[in-house]
Amino acid sequence: MDRRTLLTTVLASGGVLSLAACGAGEDPLAADPGGEGTATSALVVGSANFPENELLAEMYAQVLEAAGTEVERNFGIGSREVYLRALQDGSIDLIPEYNGALLAAVSDGGVPEDVSTPEEVHEALEQALPDGLTVLEQSEAQNKDSLTVTRATAEQYGLTSIADLAPVAGQLVAGGAPEFAERYQGLVGLEEVYGVEFAEYRSLDVGGPLTVQALLDGDVQVANLFTTDSSIETNDLVVLEDPQDLFLAENVVPLINAARSNAQIAAALNAFSETLTTEKLTEYLARVQVGREPVADVARAYLQANPVEPAAS
Repeated sequence: MDRRTLLTTVLASGGVLSLAACGAGEDPLAADPGGEGTATSALVVGSANFPENELLAEMYAQVLEAAGTEVERNFGIGSREVYLRALQDGSIDLIPEYNGALLAAVSDGGVPEDVSTPEEVHEALEQALPDGLTVLEQSEAQNKDSLTVTRATAEQYGLTSIADLAPVAGQLVAGGAPEFAERYQGLVGLEEVYGVEFAEYRSLDVGGPLTVQALLDGDVQVANLFTTDSSIETNDLVVLEDPQDLFLAENVVPLINAARSNAQIAAALNAFSETLTTEKLTEYLARVQVGREPVADVARAYLQANPVEPAAS
């Protein structure tokens, strides 16, 4: 069985996956008691369960509404494994993704060695996606996984790159997203590519406040954070370089159920992606994470400052 067939089989079996960011017994993907996806004609925009992805999803939703598309929101779903299943069973129709991480998740035998640039990753991703899913044009904005340490830890152990961790990782505790422990772009690849094995890994949250606080408190010495996280600058944290490119290009890209896409939707989202840069994403994400502004307000402010003008179809 090839990777695409295997992935389709796994994603179709909801029993092996658990949902994050929902109360006991609740399933945010269930649209009816039978759990057979949505019966609405509206386009259902989903998000993963971390602030940046929710902000991007809200931006997508507002862009589409302005273009005349009826939208429903289903945010905070959980990990990639969960929302890929949701896309395939029709529980959601669209979600913001990151091209490198998505490629790693769906590629048979791992990402090809000659794939590293945003363009190469995007082309490979189009070929590797399971049937029924497609990506639109990617933005310039990137948000990569990182291993990040405090300035004090960097100075104590002489850390500037992930490679520097190899001789000292056995003395250190790492922490971050639960799924980071199982992914190749995580502990698996860190051991294989860099020879890094930590004394312990603590499952906290996905690039969120629990991970940051654990790092600042010294409960973990190495954190899996996203490179657009405003806490990196505000707390003078050090992002370790990745000389072996374990963490691939991670351009923001709309991932959509192909059956729900059309020219109007594609034109609107492609035009939005043209406006988005890493600097802009970092700036507006800080308004959510640091300024505590509502996601909908921040998305609206971004779109007012960066008007979206879809090309004529």
